[in-house]
Amino acid sequence: MRSSLGSMAILATVALTGACASTGAVPRPFPTPRPAATPAPTPNSGTAGPPTVTGTAGTPAGAPGSSPIAYSLTSTALGLRGAPYRNGGSDPSGFDCSGFVRYVFGQHGITVPRTVTEQFRAGRGIDQQHVEQGDLVFFTTVAPGASHVGIALGGDEFIHAPSGAGQVKVERMSAPYWATRFVGARRVL
Repeated sequence: MRSSLGSMAILATVALTGACASTGAVPRPFPTPRPAATPAPTPNSGTAGPPTVTGTAGTPAGAPGSSPIAYSLTSTALGLRGAPYRNGGSDPSGFDCSGFVRYVFGQHGITVPRTVTEQFRAGRGIDQQHVEQGDLVFFTTVAPGASHVGIALGGDEFIHAPSGAGQVKVERMSAPYWATRFVGARRVL
């Protein structure tokens, strides 16, 4: 009897402490962007207005250099690290650079063109010093002009599907190879 009670106590403890694995809850990404600030009511209005937007390109207050959609989009892209390169590929079984960009944006309901050349004409041009998370960054690699594309992660990093490395990976735009081949950036968000 004593053994049965001990076993039941252990099972109850395991069940209670292992609940997160069986609840079906989806973990939140870390770190999470801070919510936009809501302005205080003005003395004459008596009600609060819409959330305050500050920064560039609609950056929410409290999340410098990032919007919630850009954060989500880059989280999706980062989740695909290690996916193999496949010429003409546009799904997790294998990506080429523009197929990777199209797939990631498509997961968030945003349609972008399929080829690097078409993507280089989408959205609006951004100076390199103003590149933000979620922007497309373009390089000249196999042909003159834009022939390779990646997604800016913020700071100096971008994620892409390079043929030479054989898988989706994160790199620095300031790395000698990429810095000398940068040809432009586009904001499609």
